[in-house]
Amino acid sequence: MAVSDASAPPDPLVADLFAALPADRIVTDAAVVDAYQHDEAEWAPYGRAAALVRPRSTAEVAAVVAACARYGRPVVPRGAGTGLSGGANAVDGCVVLSTERMREIVEINADERLAVVQPGVVNNDLRAAVAEHGLWYPPDPASSPWSTIGGNVATNAGGLCCVKYGVTRDYVLALEVVTAAGEVVRLGRRTAKGVAGYDLAGLMVGSEGTLGVITEVTVRLRPLRTSPPRTVVGFFDDLAAAGDAVSRVTARGLHPAAFELIDRFCLQAVNKWKNAGLPDNAAALLLAQTDLPEPGAQQEAEAIHAEFVAAGAREAMLSTDPVEAEALFDARRLAYPALEQLGQAMLTEDVCLPRGRLAEMLRRIEEIGTRHETFIATVAHAGDGNLHPLMLTPHGDEAARKRAQAAFEDIIDAALELGGTVTGEHGVGLLKLAGMRRELGPHVVAMQRAVKAALDPQGILNPGKVVG
Repeated sequence: MAVSDASAPPDPLVADLFAALPADRIVTDAAVVDAYQHDEAEWAPYGRAAALVRPRSTAEVAAVVAACARYGRPVVPRGAGTGLSGGANAVDGCVVLSTERMREIVEINADERLAVVQPGVVNNDLRAAVAEHGLWYPPDPASSPWSTIGGNVATNAGGLCCVKYGVTRDYVLALEVVTAAGEVVRLGRRTAKGVAGYDLAGLMVGSEGTLGVITEVTVRLRPLRTSPPRTVVGFFDDLAAAGDAVSRVTARGLHPAAFELIDRFCLQAVNKWKNAGLPDNAAALLLAQTDLPEPGAQQEAEAIHAEFVAAGAREAMLSTDPVEAEALFDARRLAYPALEQLGQAMLTEDVCLPRGRLAEMLRRIEEIGTRHETFIATVAHAGDGNLHPLMLTPHGDEAARKRAQAAFEDIIDAALELGGTVTGEHGVGLLKLAGMRRELGPHVVAMQRAVKAALDPQGILNPGKVVG
């Protein structure tokens, strides 16, 4: 069954794609194409694609983009579809270009501490592969078991370890990219240093497919961590006290390798879904983990514990049990899918605050939820101020949906008022367009649009996203 009406004339672009690529790369069956027309962003609009293409090589990607350029038709790049901003959503008449079948790990170079991968390689698969060489790829978004490196690069994904080790951009050395004209270029370098010209590879990171289609990524690696981590756990009777604990740890100059917040609603959802037996009677749980070599790990863990107590933790403890610690961090990773199991629509926020304003922002979120009569659960990469308030509404309840969307915008405004940003790691996509304009102002938005126009003069690469 074709996506377009059977009585409509054949689409010449689709005909050209069948002429240029093996037939098994192209899908026009509506039942299949429909599943690729949006990511996981609740209520983000999307259109109807003319076709889905799943190439296996850079040459095939270039052929797709070149064909779209000839017809002036949009091409929407897509990874695993785990995004939460609408950045991979189709527009009418586009070709959805999924890189999910480009899964080759091309090279792992232990001497240079780098790896070269195609964009469809799953994050956790890369981490497992380089670990066999005594190496480590730090960026670890909560979706790491499913999300792909290409999508991580496109959104500049973060994760639990980023508070100490940085985000995806910090690990991208070089990129192979198909331009809006269908040409293949290489950006960046393999060397430890290099300042030749503008940093175009850095520009591509976080551009969400609006400036080029990434077909190969060279990433920096670190030595595999060998010291067993020490974990500090704190239970707090209100979110603001947990935020104060984060501020205290930061102000003291401590630098945990992971520093996460989970509220009671998320813990209860994980318990219900996985029968995990996690403590869920406190307002919030803080998890901090140090990976320093001993005796530094013990000293840092004790200092973090002291700040939890000073902030008013109901209970705080040090743990050296790796199984117990991993169960708690698994609860953080499972929070989003656990809330999905409740069977409600979920709108996900992604604001990032100066860490000293975290307590105030958590108070604001609670007030916003009350004012808009909206259920808001919260998880956070607390150590870098990146909050993920999750707004849940019953399916089909239009009034609740409107209240949740109003809460969403109020959270953005509160974050900006407190000196924050509208997105820490999920990207702008469609959901944060208005917020980004408020954050950057007209002159900076105009500069960004000028870059887009220079690299994509026809406006065919993921149109309507990031800069609108």
